[in-house]
Amino acid sequence: MRAIVLSAFLFITALYCSCTSQEQKSTSKEPVDYVNPNIGNISHLLVPTFPTVQLPNSMLRVYPKRESYTSDLLAGLPVIVTAHRGLSAFRIDPVNNPDSKQLLNGHSYINESALPYRYSVDLDEEEIHVDFAPSHRSAVYKMTFDKGNANIVISTGNGSLTVTENGVTGYQTIHDSTKVYLFLETDHKPVKTEIRETSNPQRGWMESSALTGGREFCSAVLSFDVPEVSLRYGVSYISMEQAEKNLRKEIDHYNIETLAKAGREAWNRTLGKIKVNGCDENAKTVFYTALYRTYERMVCISEDGYYYSGADNQVHSDEGIPFYTDDWIWDTYRAVHPLRVILDPEIEQQMLRSYVLYAQQSADGWLPTFPEVHGDNHAMNGNHAIAAICDAYCKGLRNFDVQAAFQAAKKTLTERSLIPWTRMPNTELDAFYREKGFFPALMPGEKETVAGVNSFEKRQAVAVTLAACYDNWCLAKLAKELNKPDDFAYFNRVSFNYRNIYNPETGFFHPKNKQGVFIEPFDYVYSGGMGNRDYYDENNGWIYRWDVPHNIADLIKLMNGSDNFVANLDKMFREPLGKGKPEFYYQNADHTGNVGIYSMGNEPCLHIPYLYAYAGQAWKTQKRVRSLLNEWFRNDLMGVPGDEDGGGLSAFVVFSSLGFYPVTPGLPMYVIGSPVFEKASIDLGNGKTFTVQCLNYSPENHFIQSAKLNGKEWNQAWFSHENLMQGGTLELTMGKSPNKRWASDVNAAPPSGN
Repeated sequence: MRAIVLSAFLFITALYCSCTSQEQKSTSKEPVDYVNPNIGNISHLLVPTFPTVQLPNSMLRVYPKRESYTSDLLAGLPVIVTAHRGLSAFRIDPVNNPDSKQLLNGHSYINESALPYRYSVDLDEEEIHVDFAPSHRSAVYKMTFDKGNANIVISTGNGSLTVTENGVTGYQTIHDSTKVYLFLETDHKPVKTEIRETSNPQRGWMESSALTGGREFCSAVLSFDVPEVSLRYGVSYISMEQAEKNLRKEIDHYNIETLAKAGREAWNRTLGKIKVNGCDENAKTVFYTALYRTYERMVCISEDGYYYSGADNQVHSDEGIPFYTDDWIWDTYRAVHPLRVILDPEIEQQMLRSYVLYAQQSADGWLPTFPEVHGDNHAMNGNHAIAAICDAYCKGLRNFDVQAAFQAAKKTLTERSLIPWTRMPNTELDAFYREKGFFPALMPGEKETVAGVNSFEKRQAVAVTLAACYDNWCLAKLAKELNKPDDFAYFNRVSFNYRNIYNPETGFFHPKNKQGVFIEPFDYVYSGGMGNRDYYDENNGWIYRWDVPHNIADLIKLMNGSDNFVANLDKMFREPLGKGKPEFYYQNADHTGNVGIYSMGNEPCLHIPYLYAYAGQAWKTQKRVRSLLNEWFRNDLMGVPGDEDGGGLSAFVVFSSLGFYPVTPGLPMYVIGSPVFEKASIDLGNGKTFTVQCLNYSPENHFIQSAKLNGKEWNQAWFSHENLMQGGTLELTMGKSPNKRWASDVNAAPPSGN
């Protein structure tokens, strides 16, 4: 027995010393030093992350132009990414032979380094060294040619270029009508220049969802009599003159080091709003990389007090308040916007104001769903800008026109069709929904007769019904806050429409046909075609079973109580796929990061592991959250389990690592999970700090034994936004085994509903 005790003592001592040693090693590192932009650059199935280089929320973003991370060819050097996950407008190619007929070939590369504020790469076969650093609307490249004098090719598609005394000006048209302008100059005057045009460049050189039209391309070739050339450039969505102004305002040199230093400082200020301590260095890398990802968008496109709006293709004054765009709200309303409410409330309000302005400038007056610089891309289902507006207002943000926001939201919910991937007025399906309280599904093999339904995206009948319920609840909540009793009564009533498609025999949300009959036979894993889109969207019935974030208490009642609710959650995490992986993923390519039939890689799943806390089993939330973080979010090239759609998955990592999560945007509260770090402090920007402190900390101690909030015993599975913003400390005593009694009382459950 003495030997066992001694061994245990030595193990604990070694663990403590290891943690202490790791902490000592990391004391010299700043937050930005933990960011690894290559995490997730190899995807599990669909779209990977990209090593994006930009300043936080800034208009100018770049990342390497290549087919995939595993390719050894760069398709030129980027100038500006015009939309998240779209390739860049314009292209720069350093070349040794300007007379080559294959100027637009790819470049073999090695020694690539991507930091949030700097990018460098060696083009090994050509022996050219490239260095890059950005500002907000401008950037600098430095290129060194080991084989001889420099030659640089600047290219555009669907646009025009003009050679100037020591540079190039031009534009590229994206999405038919929106133009990106470029003003570029070099630190040496070229000795020879040439404009070349082609209608058939090498395939893939500028493949982009933003590129449309006749595919006419123009290249400017600049030749120099020196082996090292630096270039600086400004971009604009307003005009060529504005592109030059943007450059002059931000950069008056060609010094990469100076620009990279400023960028590093900007990222440290931003990421440093949260400081974490603990001995798991990989966890810090995953955390700060996730936090960095949440600042890739939205992007500020104000330029000297003006901005180009894709809503009406006009230039507007921003009236002293920056204008933002590029947001995939279906993905970001769940956690990215709530995170910004905490860390950057003023910017969040500017973004919400941008939503409202977009609605006012558009011909239909509706809020956007996927706003980009060229206009609303309108993808997925639902109208979740309403959720972001409601959440911010209910958490005390008032610096935007909430009355105008409410009117735009009401107009959107009452006039715009619920058909996915469309921006069109109400159809017969919407009239049916408003009369019957559910979106009708087609029977298997039944032909679509309603114009506007996308042949691939289908009706998504259950997903559309559930999304509308939540959006209506958000608008009802806002109506109540604004003292609009009639609107509250109506929108609150229809927010319960999910009950109309709940199948009490199976405990799932089940599609009904237009006769109001559940479609049978039915498989909750596989029915619905590709991505289950006939009935759901990118996920199957097992995931949409939990898509009532506004009223979890009522969902528990529908499932006949907490015991059945927990049993159904457990079953989801343990349910086999039912078929081999090739067959499953052929149909369900978005349904990645599986734990049983649960999908960690898709946004509708993010809140699900926190639902145990609503049924008196907070310890199971702690168990699931920590295992999901450990299994699927790692410091490696495949360390993101699904598509990172603008911070959606990353915000889950940020919140969950801190130890809490906003299950219901629109309710000002957070459900407690299991913190990853010994200490995490959030600078609230109001002179106050909120700290999550773990006692008996170890990376292996996942379970809360007891809790205190500001020194008082805390036996609830949640805390309010007001608790957080007042500052203070949530103190959690941790252990390796669960305390199943903590927060198990019925009164300890998080709030839900109205």
